[in-house]
Amino acid sequence: MVRLPPSHIDTPHSGVGHFHVVVEAANRAGERFEPIETLVDTGATYTWIPRDVLGALGVVPDEERLFVLADGREVRYPMGWMQIRIGGRAQPTIVVFGEPGSEPILGVFALEGFGLAADPVNRRLISVPGLLKGLEPAPIS
Repeated sequence: MVRLPPSHIDTPHSGVGHFHVVVEAANRAGERFEPIETLVDTGATYTWIPRDVLGALGVVPDEERLFVLADGREVRYPMGWMQIRIGGRAQPTIVVFGEPGSEPILGVFALEGFGLAADPVNRRLISVPGLLKGLEPAPIS
């Protein structure tokens, strides 16, 4: 796997949108949160954590799904549910059991669940409102 340089170093190939944040992860029951440095990747649907790290936290896979990699290859990976804590707030999210030693990735499903978006210029997560377009507002009584 290609490793990205530290988030404070710009290289011609790193892209302005790559940055890291520390999240806390635990099993589905929320026992024993551990900090994990993750790459924020708005091109990844789900959060990806190496399977050995998930196993140490007591996270177990529930199913296996097909994924398309950046190079177009299709692969199957196990996935399950875990608790994640960002900014003092914890909630469940889907996690993919990644290859041991691979870089943890924070994906869009988790970001949207927390009402967060990537601010690639300032390399941070920011709060954003949820979208409910197409719904008629309920009359106020």
